[in-house]
Amino acid sequence: MEDSTDTATSSPHYWSIFTNYPLISSLTAFTIAQFIKLFTSWYKERRWDLKQLLGSGGMPSSHSATVTALAVAIGLQEGFGGSHFAIALILASVVMYDATGVRLHAGRQAEVLNQIVFELPADHPLSESRPLRELLGHTPPQVVAGGMLGSVTAVTGYLFTRIATS
Repeated sequence: MEDSTDTATSSPHYWSIFTNYPLISSLTAFTIAQFIKLFTSWYKERRWDLKQLLGSGGMPSSHSATVTALAVAIGLQEGFGGSHFAIALILASVVMYDATGVRLHAGRQAEVLNQIVFELPADHPLSESRPLRELLGHTPPQVVAGGMLGSVTAVTGYLFTRIATS
């Protein structure tokens, strides 16, 4: 059983999450990407779509921005030769590959399936089924834009923390 002194001395450790530079960079990049999607959606469709704040797909890729910011922040903080950076880099590569591969093609298949269901006769059992989500993945330019956003976010955060602590 822990005594109260152990809990009291370890409690400041929990607050360190608010100064975790890679975590903050990643969450900031994700948030910026989602807000940019809101405006790119408005620019294309001339209407506000608040679902873009939480949805996947679109320009830029928030997944790519998030994992790239994480990898770059870890590299800047701990060095690009360390194992933590290697793990983050591999994670970013897998996420970005998945966004342009599996998820993009799953979205395209959903688009075709939705069209097939739409053309079914009204008395068909599947004609009333809910449409599948079509915007799942990203085109390569969307992934590259997300990666660039993540990198810029991490570098900006790094420079900001260096200036603030000088």
